[in-house]
Order: sequence, then structure tokens, then C-alpha cells
Amino acid sequence: MSEHKIFSACPHDCPDTCAMITTVRDGKAIEVRGNPDHPFTRGGLCVKVNDYQNRVYSTDRVLHPLKRIGRKGAGQFQRITWDEALGEIKSRWSAIIDRHGPAAILPYSYLGTEGILNGLNAGDAFFNKLGATISERTFCDSGAITAFFMSCGPTAAVDPESFVHSKYIVLWAINTISNNLHHWPFIAEAQARGAKVVVVDPVATRTAKKADWHIRIRPGTDAALALGMMNVIIAEGLVDRDYVEKHTVGFDELEERAAQFPPDKVAAITGVAADDVRRLAREFATTQPSVIRMGVAIERSAGGGNTVRALSCLPALVGSWRHCGGGILHMPIWAFPVNWDAVSRPDWIRPGTPVVNQWRLGQALMGELPLTTPIQSLFVFNSNPMVVIAEQEKLERGLAREDLFTVVSEQFLTDTALYADIVLPATTQLEQFDLMFSWGHLYLTLNEPAIAPLGEAVSNTELFRRLARTMGFNDTYWQRSDEEMVTAALDWNNPVLAGIDLPALRRTGYARLNVGTPDTFVPHREGNFPTPSGKCEFKSSIAAGGNMVLPLFRQGYAGDQSGEAVDPLPNYIPPNESPATSPALAARYRLNMLSPKSHAFLNSSYGNMPLQQHHAGTQKVVINPQDAAARGIAGGDMVRVFNDRGAFEAVAEISGDAMAGVVVAPMGYWPRDSRTRRTVNAINPPAFADYGNAPTFSDTLVEVAKSAPAPA
Repeated sequence: MSEHKIFSACPHDCPDTCAMITTVRDGKAIEVRGNPDHPFTRGGLCVKVNDYQNRVYSTDRVLHPLKRIGRKGAGQFQRITWDEALGEIKSRWSAIIDRHGPAAILPYSYLGTEGILNGLNAGDAFFNKLGATISERTFCDSGAITAFFMSCGPTAAVDPESFVHSKYIVLWAINTISNNLHHWPFIAEAQARGAKVVVVDPVATRTAKKADWHIRIRPGTDAALALGMMNVIIAEGLVDRDYVEKHTVGFDELEERAAQFPPDKVAAITGVAADDVRRLAREFATTQPSVIRMGVAIERSAGGGNTVRALSCLPALVGSWRHCGGGILHMPIWAFPVNWDAVSRPDWIRPGTPVVNQWRLGQALMGELPLTTPIQSLFVFNSNPMVVIAEQEKLERGLAREDLFTVVSEQFLTDTALYADIVLPATTQLEQFDLMFSWGHLYLTLNEPAIAPLGEAVSNTELFRRLARTMGFNDTYWQRSDEEMVTAALDWNNPVLAGIDLPALRRTGYARLNVGTPDTFVPHREGNFPTPSGKCEFKSSIAAGGNMVLPLFRQGYAGDQSGEAVDPLPNYIPPNESPATSPALAARYRLNMLSPKSHAFLNSSYGNMPLQQHHAGTQKVVINPQDAAARGIAGGDMVRVFNDRGAFEAVAEISGDAMAGVVVAPMGYWPRDSRTRRTVNAINPPAFADYGNAPTFSDTLVEVAKSAPAPA
């Protein structure tokens, strides 16, 4: 009997990017555990992946190419060979290109896998070479990143491990224990040392219940609270004048804007008492080091970008940046010297190539977008759009088009894959090579293949090598090994990678970037912000360029950005769907629905796995007792959640965890498991937020009523 251990890395779209160790016995992975030596993972894995080997060996895995033999959506397929699958793709695509041009083909991918090789940009070079329509992927953080850059620039800003030195920690729109679990021990250590932990969230999440102070806020009003804090800080002389004078620009204009948000006005907008606005401002300013950890949910309403702009100004206003453990934590990803152009090859993009935002895929497939070339083929990988995007019913109609040639690369027959003409088998993380950056810590993490690919499954890198050969592309780009691709994808001469190479990573499985220790990482003590001015910009100098979408989210494409200038100062923009902005709509739909990440699912991943389904339970909607009583709803009732866009059914959970006027329905459940084959995104809006074409998941008015009994 032969047994050995392999360094692995969690592949998912999560800030923790856990270092894992896979135990292999006689060629089979028998256990996956967190690496106990990794300073951030510390040996633990979350409920999503702590039985990862069961995902790998699930009897539901797609292990061979499949071809549809029944109607779309029926899930009737027959096994075919790889040569037959690639031949069918070549034949269908060639016919489409001859008749409509390559822009009639649309790729669709996100972060079902997050690695440098197999993640967000894995197929960009192929589709750029092909001439396909560009897929704009702004599901998560595109608006927040745009806003953060306007104030602070592309900076790692705060080391998550430095939170042990923080004295005042504000967790704003993040459920750390469910969605950033491995950061919590650093926060808990600071709390044990006397730090105050404050959570700003409409919902009493697992994290809020561990905090010293939970501030409930009406969804989408966070910018008003941040501006109200500035109002108090400035009015009461709590500004760090020295830091502001030396390391910021635009204070006078910010002071004028903040003056428009006195605490009483902010209370009326946010539902946070005026005295609490004052208390939060005073404590944040005077308890140093103070730090804010923003969650991705912060951007998911009409004014989400402005919220991030406002929050990003607060640490400079009070001088938090002077201290280790002070400032604002967004995404440390900017410390990683990844050469994304080498991965995506934007130089292959043809002038005039159209762009389709993924959030509006249903509209694109139904011919509702102003596209010169209608979409005739869809290629999906690393994503399950039937679960994760808005207008679920419209998307289903689009996927059901008989004239739409759809290819899906997948590990399982998802609700999206059921509509495919060709399904290709994809490897799991234990079957492929990758190198992981992180958007939640400062470690590179190596993933070595622990086992040979099951069946005929292939990694994304191999998939696109095969497709490139099939389509006659002979560039050296597709002749490289995975290791050669990693070598090209990173700037190994960058000082942050000094002493780090693949042999070193193979010895330990991970390496911390050379950016200082968690006890010394204070990048903005003397300013040095990577903005045009080199300072924290209260008044943004790049606002004149308009609403940006970073090339990272557009296959490397930087063209066709909005040229209309945006407000250079942070402001409060009310939700699209609220009594103030849409009184007629609010009269019919009186509840604001939030659809946060599930504790047990990772977006749609694991929605089909038994252990995670057990932990998540049936699709539920949490309703405040006051709202439930007004509708005659009791705990355990099957209810219908609906608006003009659609409806889904869920089990009612009556709890004060949801504030009055708000209902909470975690996302990630698969439509096939619902009585009506619909989930939360059936009723979420297709609207964008103010920056970065971010979606507005949390800007949704609904009503809830008891469901009719199921048919006998």
C-alpha cells in the first residue's frame, strides 16, 4: 500500500484561498485537509470543502463528452468521444462564423475555479483569437474596485493578519464567519485583547452575533452612514489634520459634501439612530488603530460604488493609515504581480468587437440587446448562469432556443448544462495544476495534481489547447505546458517574489509575498497611495474618465469605456427600488429582499452535494416576526416570494435576524430542487449599480405570501 501527501489549494472564489493537503493512497485521494503550517489556513477548512474528495469522486461527475439527444433542458445525453465533440464544435462554429461572423459566439465564464491558469481569464486568449463577442464579467467587486481605485488606487492597503493589532474593527457588509472564515481568528484575537468589533449589516448574521455592537442599517443606505460619520468627525474636530494636509487631496470639497449629512438626516435615511451615528464616528476616529473590512455585498445597490468611495475616505480622515492594523481592507490581490495581459492576450482582440455583460445574458440570448450580430452560440465554463444571474425565466427561454448551439464544460450536469448541445468533462482541483493568488491574504499557494484526471476530464488549460488545435490556431501560446504558462503569467523579477519560485513552492506549498510581516505592514503611513496624485483622493482625479470597467473583467479589453464624468466626491445615491425613489412599486412590494451567499454553498457550487445540502437545509426565506404576522405566515409555511420579474418558493423562517421590512433568502440553491424550478435570481433586477456595471442583488423589492398547496 502506497500513501503520500500532496500540496493542494482551494479553487474557489473566496478570499481565504486555503492551503490544503491531500492524502493519496494507491492513486486515490482519501482525505483533504487544511495545511496546518499555513499562517492563514491554520489547518482548517470550511463546510463547503472539508469533504472535497467526495466532490471529486461523486457518482454524478461528468467524466466523458456528452451530446444532447432529447429536447433542451430534459437532460438526455449520449456519450461521445472527444474527437466527435471537437468535430461537432468545429463544424457548428465554422458554419456560424461563415454566416454571421465570429462575434455570433459568446463565451461565458466566471470564478467556479479561481486559479491563475484555470480561473477567470482561462479562455480569454482563445476567444480573443477567435474573434468572439467579449464577455464582461462584473458579478462581483467591479463597482467596488472602481470606487476604491478612485480614492486609494490599486493597493493591498491592509494585511488581514494585521487585524490582531487593531483596536476598533468595523466589519461592513461582510459575514466573515460564513464567507471569510479564516480571517475571523485574527479578529477574535484582537477582540480578546480588548478591541471593539462592530458589524454594520441589515441582518443579524453569524458574525453580527459575535460582535460587540451590531448596527442594523436599511439596505442600500450605507453611503449615508459613512457621510454622516464624516460630518461628525469634521464638526467635532476629530480629523487628523496633519495626515489630511500631507497625504490627501480634496478635503475642503469633502467637508462641504459631508455637511449635507447631519446625523438626524442620516438617521431618517438609514434607520440608524442619530446618537449611534455620532457614537460610531467618535469611536472610529479616537480608537486607533481603527480599520474597516468591506464585504463584496457593499456594492450591490444603486449607489454601491459611492458607498465604497465614502468608506475609503474615512481612514485617511482620521489618520488610521499611520498604524499597523489601521486603514481599510478591500482586496490584497493588487500585491500579486500577475501579468494578466500575458494570460488574456488582449492584443488579439479585433477592433469593433462587441461586449455583452454577463448579468444580462438572458436579454442577449433573447435578442433584447442592441447587438449587430445576434448570439448564435454560447460556450460556458467555470459558471452556472441558470443559478447565478438575474431574469432566470428569460434566461431559460434563451437557453432553450433550438438555433442556439451551446457547449458547457462542467464537473456536473448543472441546470445550465441540461440545456447544452455538447457537455465536456472538466477536472476538479485535485486533478489539475494551478497557482493561486488571493483576494483575501498575501500568500501564493501552489496546487499540484494529486491524482490523474478521472475518466476523460480535462483542465481548462488543456481544454483550450484542444480547442485551439481544432480551430487551426498554431500560436506558441497553446504549445506551452502549464508550468510554462505560470512562468509567463507572473513577473518573477518583481521584488515581492524575491526568493520565490516553483521549486520553493513545491517544498512548502505556499509562500508569503515579500511585503513585510503582519507586524510591520503599514504601506500608507507616509501616504504613497498609487493614485495619480500619490495621495488618498477625497476628490477623485480620475472621475473625469467616467464609469470604468477594468480590463481584467473584459478579457483584457480596455476600450469603449464611458466617457461621461462621474461625481468626483462620494455621495449618497438611494436604492432604485425604495419608497423614496419608486413609491408606486413600493406600495405593491413592501419588503426589501437580500440574497446573500449561503454558509454551505459557494455561489452555485455544492448546491448538489449531500453534506452541504444537509447543512444548508431547504431553500428558506427569513422574515421578521412583525412582517410575518401582518401576512399570516407561520414558521415552516411554504411561501411565495414575488415581484413583477418573477417568483420562487421557500420555507418561511420567522426570526428577528431579519430587520422589519427586510427578507433574506440565501442564494446558491439549484432550480431543479425547487417546486417551481425557480430560485432567488428569478426576481432580482437586471439593473447596474453606479460604478463598474456591478449588479444590484440587494436592490430588490418583493412581497411574500403563503403558497398554494402542491398538486396531489
